Order: sequence, then structure tokens, then C-alpha cells
Amino acid sequence: MTDVVQVQPEPSRPQDAPRGGWVAMLPAALARLRRADRVWLALAGLFLALLLADVEQAADSAVFTVRAFVWLLPFLLASVALAAWLKAAGADHMIAASVSRAPALAIVIAAAAGAFSPFCSCGVVPLIAALLAAGVPLPAVMAFWIASPLMDPEQFILMSATLGIGFTLAKTAAAFALGLAAGAATWAVQGAGAFAAPIRPGIGCGGCGTAALTPMPLRWRFWHEADRRGLFSAEARSVSLFLAKWLLLAFAIESLMTVWLPADVIAANLGGDAVFAIPLAVAIGVPAYLNGFAAIPLVGELMQMGMAPGAALAFLIAGGVTSLPASMAVFALVRRPVFLWYLALAALGALAAGFAYQAVLAA
Repeated sequence: MTDVVQVQPEPSRPQDAPRGGWVAMLPAALARLRRADRVWLALAGLFLALLLADVEQAADSAVFTVRAFVWLLPFLLASVALAAWLKAAGADHMIAASVSRAPALAIVIAAAAGAFSPFCSCGVVPLIAALLAAGVPLPAVMAFWIASPLMDPEQFILMSATLGIGFTLAKTAAAFALGLAAGAATWAVQGAGAFAAPIRPGIGCGGCGTAALTPMPLRWRFWHEADRRGLFSAEARSVSLFLAKWLLLAFAIESLMTVWLPADVIAANLGGDAVFAIPLAVAIGVPAYLNGFAAIPLVGELMQMGMAPGAALAFLIAGGVTSLPASMAVFALVRRPVFLWYLALAALGALAAGFAYQAVLAA
């Protein structure tokens, strides 16, 4: 008897199946690209465009970005550790509740601390993230956020020697006054029902507000409990990655602005004592990058050439609070209405400070 061997037919290839490995992989690659983080994609796209357009500038921007991030890294790590420690210890609810019981006093303390804190406009961002993650109410945070970049001990000394003690004291008083005004205005607006969830998802409680924080027994030495150690690790990893990607993108853009948008070109158009000098100073200072230390001798020279002191003060305030890298970091932390409110407070505060200082000098 002859054995019959049955041969299984080879599975037929669909007629419409794409041929070629890269073509077959393209839909899956596009799907993964759509799921990728947009901030990291923007950063990669920026440097890819620079490499194609100007290799030397791409290298310079990479060095600038890394150096700026390394300089900020100790502040970032300390703030992230603080936020994670407060969360794991269960202190976030306690801090938020205690500050909420005395919001007016908290605003005064935050404005005073901000006016004399040694933080620049970017350096204050990790600390603000820690405060928001701990559940500190938005009015106190806003008071500190507005006042902090405007003055610090190093700026006070350099500005006194370059621009005079009168101008320096005026800027210090403006920093404290603007912090108070920003905190009070935010308190009033929040009391009317606005900004109920100020924080973007991914920072602390995700913008849930003080009332939604889950109370935990206070354990300052949390590392003895596995659950709290896990909470610390998760919080630290989430906040650090979130801030790192936004700050890296901000510093990359800053590296281009220092080359393509020099501060001396911007400030050179703000001379004179015309009525529009102060509004123009604010309009230019808000979107423009301005390093507080580098701006001091520049503004001093422009004032000697005839720049109005009120315009100089308005320009320094607007540029210090809302420089593009700092604004991007603010945008990353809070929801869009709060971000627009932050910009409005900075612009109005700079206008008010400039006109007030010019009026005092005229009197």
C-alpha cells in the first residue's frame, strides 16, 4: 500500500500586504510617534532642524542647554526631593490646611520671602513645583512667584553699584508690592470661583486642590514603611521627569534667543521719556529673554543715554518675571487660565511700577 503524504498548503500572502520591511513598519512607527511625549518630540525636532540648518549653532545650543540645566540641577533635585518627602510623610495636607487658615498672612510672608530670595526666574520654578505639589494655595504661591525673580542679594549689590541705591530700592519695593498685589488679586479671583484646579495633571495632586488631598498619618521618617517609600519614588520620578523635559526645551529656545534676539537691540528702542516708553518697555520685555545680571549694566548705559527710569524699571520687571524660559516652565506647571493670569499680573504690575516710579521722580 502506498502511503499518501498530505502536504499542507503554504499560507497565501494577502494581495494587498505591503512588500518591504520599512513600509510594513511605517504604520506602527507612526502610531508610536503619536503616543510619544510632545515636549520630547519638540526638543528632538528643534535640534534636528538646527543640525540641518546650522551645525555650529546646534552644537552651541546643545552646550548652552546642558550647562544651564546642570547649573539648575541642584535646585531641581532639592525641590523634587522636598515635594516627594512632603508627600510621602503625609505633610502636604497639613501644610496646605495650615496656610489656608491664614491666607492673608501667607501672602505677606510669601511676597517678602520672594523679594529677597536668591532665585532667578528659572531657578524658582522647581521650588514653586514643590509648593504646588504640597498643596500650598495658589494666592501665596503667586505672590512668591511674581516677587522672587525681581530681586535677590546679588542683584541688589550689583544694581546699587551700577544704577544707584535709589533705583535699587525702588525695584526692591516694587518686587514686594507686586507680590502682595498678585497674591491679593489671585485670592479675590479664586474666592469668586476661578482657578479651582490650578495645577496641570502630573504635578502633585494633579490640580485637585487642597480639599482633595488624602490625609495620611504624619510620618517624617517615612522610609521605614514600604508603601511610603514607593510613594516617594513615584512622586520624585514623576515630578523630576516632568520638569526636566520642559526646562530642557526652555533652555534650548533660550540659547537661540540670546543669538537671534540680543537684549541690547531690544532695549535700544526704549530710550527717551515719551508717554509710550513705559508701555513699549513692558510690551517688549514680556516676551523677550532678559538675564537679570546682564541687563543691569546694559540698562545703566541706556539710562545715561536718555532712557526713562520708569521705562527701565518696567522693562526689568516685565523681562524678569516673564522671560520665555520661565514662562514655558510656568505653562508646564499650571493650567492655561492660571498661566494667562500670571502674564496679565506681570504686565499690569510692570506698567504700574514704571508709571509710579516715574511719577515719584517727577514730583
